[in-house]
Amino acid sequence: MQNEWLIDVLTDLRRFSEEKGMPATASALEDVCLIALAELEANRAAGMGPNAEHEGKAGESCRQFADSDVA
Repeated sequence: MQNEWLIDVLTDLRRFSEEKGMPATASALEDVCLIALAELEANRAAGMGPNAEHEGKAGESCRQFADSDVA
């Protein structure tokens, strides 16, 4: 799988969150990892590569959260 690095990064982040006593973050990252695996497999099965629609938008949701009043 050409995008398995994504799963590796999410797994590392989940492990780090667990080690630092951040159980809610670790749990959310576990969910995200499962969702990413499902989407990557669905794209692979459909013969699709990375979705060009999202190209260049990495981190957009994190930046929006950081700019919000919640952060």
